[in-house]
Amino acid sequence: MEENIPFLQMEGISKSFPGVKALENINLSLYKGEVLALLGENGAGKSTLMKVLTGVYQKDEGKIIIDGSEVEIKNIKEAEKLGISMIHQELSVLPNLTVAENLFLGNEKINKLTKKLDRKTMNSMCKDYLEQIGCNVKPNEYAKNISIGEMQMLEIAKAISKNSNVIIMDEPTTALTDAETEKLFKVVEKLTSKNIAIIYISHRLDEIFAICDRINVLRDGKYVGEVQVKDVTKDDLITMMVGRKMEEQYPYKEPANVKPILKLKDICLKGVLQSINLEVRAGEILGMSGLMGAGRTEVAKVIFGEYKKTSGSIEMNGKELNINSPKDAINNGIAYLSEDRKKEGLILPLSVRENMTLASLNKFENRNFSISKTAEKNTVDKYIKDLLIKTPNQDQLIKNLSGGNQQKVIIAKWLIQSPKVLIIDEPTKGIDVGAKKEIYDVLNMLKAKGTAVIMISSDMQEVLGISDRVIVMHEGKITGELDRKEATQENIMKLAIE
Repeated sequence: MEENIPFLQMEGISKSFPGVKALENINLSLYKGEVLALLGENGAGKSTLMKVLTGVYQKDEGKIIIDGSEVEIKNIKEAEKLGISMIHQELSVLPNLTVAENLFLGNEKINKLTKKLDRKTMNSMCKDYLEQIGCNVKPNEYAKNISIGEMQMLEIAKAISKNSNVIIMDEPTTALTDAETEKLFKVVEKLTSKNIAIIYISHRLDEIFAICDRINVLRDGKYVGEVQVKDVTKDDLITMMVGRKMEEQYPYKEPANVKPILKLKDICLKGVLQSINLEVRAGEILGMSGLMGAGRTEVAKVIFGEYKKTSGSIEMNGKELNINSPKDAINNGIAYLSEDRKKEGLILPLSVRENMTLASLNKFENRNFSISKTAEKNTVDKYIKDLLIKTPNQDQLIKNLSGGNQQKVIIAKWLIQSPKVLIIDEPTKGIDVGAKKEIYDVLNMLKAKGTAVIMISSDMQEVLGISDRVIVMHEGKITGELDRKEATQENIMKLAIE
């Protein structure tokens, strides 16, 4: 890493939207060949700052200096000409185009004679760019046939093809396996060895300590400070991000009045699940652990009626249930929060209120068989207050809320139903550390009320931190059950790879 003059400087950057000061006097410096972490809770201003840098937004105040010269970045194309590229959390890969067509999208190579796409040149150059980062995907393969990890590599290759000096990576490992994450880290090392600078945005603090050199922290649109990775601890970073000490990131509460409520007996799902036997207890959090593809989500979707079991039975309080659809599950007091909240949990163009009450409109019917707007509004206000949902008002579009607040709206949607069993799949995926604690507090509140909570999570510390019992799965089978005292990372991993 060059230590002399920063390649990129952002000085006194401010940006306002109607009624909101999104950024206030933010400073950032970036040296060639380094990995700079940009941290902060959801809503801290990270994305807004990067959108200013890439020309999506225009700054209200401040300066951007690149290689010693002040620049004005008015759009994405201008940012790319200055050597700045961004790889977004939601990848912009078009599935029905080839890998090479995706890489050169908007920058296609044209044969001078035929005036048609020069596929031979595009494929050859694409192969070269991919080989530079150790990716063996064929340029003429359709993007729909490659893995998420390979799509991530394609996006990096696309940035290299634009001669980028700065690559911004926004939550790059969210959908990656551990093996794909390791490969990404090696690619980052290759890029920095070529003097390319990386701005790395992630909620996964272990990743920050693994690959970053320095850390800039934002909070509530303001610059908190800069630290060297080698000089800081995880607890220090959490304190900087949330503005308070978090002695207990995983607030465990002892269960009370635990009793069996839901039983799965010999549940099979053809080709996926084999003889699943499971007891779920009211007033506890049952953690479900296992590697990707172990079958945890499939168990949840069988219970919720999204998948129809091949054989076996589901009992609630000793009575066998006939669940053929999510509606049947909801009518029997079962709620499910999908791991993909944007695709399966929310309707993004609708408001906070509309998303929250969508599953319970019958509860707000008045004598005229229409919705009582007053009752609906009062209920939504109550849950906004109880769950500490940060939103200007209940008419705010749900897509404008942070991930943690979106998750709380979905939880509220099901709390209105007063479920007996709540299944929550990857409850804090893509959520910052401050909001994680708030989600755990909500789960503990439900547990105290006697709700049975089934928590599916790939975050080992989360499973160990707040679960009362842990069920471990491997290749469609339950390989073991551990009580809280037995549940360790080693014991869970042994069962997860059996």
